[in-house]
Amino acid sequence: MRLFLKITILFVFITKAGFSQSYKQRLQTLDIKHYNLAIEVNDTTNKIDASMDISIKFKKSLSSFDLDLVAQDSTGLGMKVDSIYQNNVAVNFTQEHNKLTIQPKHIFPNLVYTYKIKYSGIPKDGLIISENLYGNRTFFGDNWPNRAHHWFPCVDHPSDKATIEYTITTPNHYQVIANGTKIDEVTIDEHLKSYHYKTAVPLPTKVMVIGIAEFAIQNTGETYNIPVSTWVYPQTKEEGFSDFFIAKDILTFFIEIIDEYPFEKLANVQSKTRYGGMENAGNIFYYEKSVTGQQKNDELIAHEIAHQWFGNSATEIDWAHVWLSEGFATYFTNLYILKTKGKNAFEEKLKKQRFNIFAYNKKNPSPVINTNTTNYMSLLNINSYQKGAWVLHMLKKEVGEENFWKGIKTYYDFYKYRNATTNDFRDVMKHISGKNLEVFFAQWLEKTGHPILTTNWIHSKNKLRIIIEQQQETPFEFPLDLELIYSDGTSEVKTIQVTNKIEPFIVKTKPTELKEIKLDPNTNLLFELGIQ
Repeated sequence: MRLFLKITILFVFITKAGFSQSYKQRLQTLDIKHYNLAIEVNDTTNKIDASMDISIKFKKSLSSFDLDLVAQDSTGLGMKVDSIYQNNVAVNFTQEHNKLTIQPKHIFPNLVYTYKIKYSGIPKDGLIISENLYGNRTFFGDNWPNRAHHWFPCVDHPSDKATIEYTITTPNHYQVIANGTKIDEVTIDEHLKSYHYKTAVPLPTKVMVIGIAEFAIQNTGETYNIPVSTWVYPQTKEEGFSDFFIAKDILTFFIEIIDEYPFEKLANVQSKTRYGGMENAGNIFYYEKSVTGQQKNDELIAHEIAHQWFGNSATEIDWAHVWLSEGFATYFTNLYILKTKGKNAFEEKLKKQRFNIFAYNKKNPSPVINTNTTNYMSLLNINSYQKGAWVLHMLKKEVGEENFWKGIKTYYDFYKYRNATTNDFRDVMKHISGKNLEVFFAQWLEKTGHPILTTNWIHSKNKLRIIIEQQQETPFEFPLDLELIYSDGTSEVKTIQVTNKIEPFIVKTKPTELKEIKLDPNTNLLFELGIQ
């Protein structure tokens, strides 16, 4: 999804459990097909006036259903619904806390009904109305994980994807960016303008956003018929145009190794997002101080662009599977480093990430797929990012380079514009490789920790007798490369398959004296050296 700034900052935003708890029930009941949001902002107050037309296909008859929308509280923050119409007929509704409960009329399964919801209020969150670092007023959507319901009614969960369009009315000194293609830009009068954007493909609510500010805009060009642009504050125009110019080349790289780009455009936007970058579909928002003119954001930009395929198009079905988004974006950034900076830089990045995983695990022992938390912000951690990336790196060795890429492309092609679980990804890789990957996925993603290894060895003539001991509580199964370094200056790599907590191996060697053994010389295994 994004490169996060400081995990500790994010932990304070704790979300409610109700979304995850109810998503399967809602999936069995209804399917949002399309959102049509008309929203007006002003320079006098932070109040928004809006109406939302939601097209819903019902899977069964029902007497009521819930949408997510934060109600107005005693401080005056939140949204107040004025009226709801079902296909032009008024319907009853109640609004309490984070839920908007609608009592529909004459629902028949498998038909699509449209509900027009008129509402207004001051967003508590989600749509960030504030001043940027230059004191200029800005409006930026910032929805992850489930903060869209602070400013528009929706099913605020990644499992229910839909197309969206926006009609955005603003004072005319602003420019507006949003998901999809800009259909129209109309001057209403000497004070107001209206912008109309529409997506062609479904999105999860986490990446449905608008951005309203005074921007300097550069059209960088096209790659594979995808227009690429930069949107930055006028005060950082030259710096921003310089920093984001590389985005077109990064986009080209990912198109060529993954698949065609899934959205209508790629805009890179300086914004008020709380993250290092937020991969909103087709228009990535970067934190405002990232724009420096020093051209040091290539890894951040690569991470967010990789999310357009993994996270935005092929989307995790629930928060616990966020590694399918963050781990993928992290590893594909590593692959961009391999392409542009070479093998040594790639391996150094992997080693640094491995060290960070060890340090995190000592303080926060937990599996990558963590179903025991409802604090979704806490899932933005080393496990989801760096360990998820390492799982992909080890999977590539496990199934082989050719099968890995065939599997990645097959997984993406099947789940683009859809949702996937970790088991869905595993099953694709099993099918492509012909290997049973149950143990691999279970131990690296569902278990806590990693192998911590010690060795004892004796070399005699042309045989190496080596004992591998795993010091962690639960043993892992993995291939381990041994680099055998001889006294004559030569070396060779042998691979053993470790399956037990303490295991002896006999390895054939040269008759030359063995001086040293290096474990995992090519940085292929997530392991830690233990204390002898």
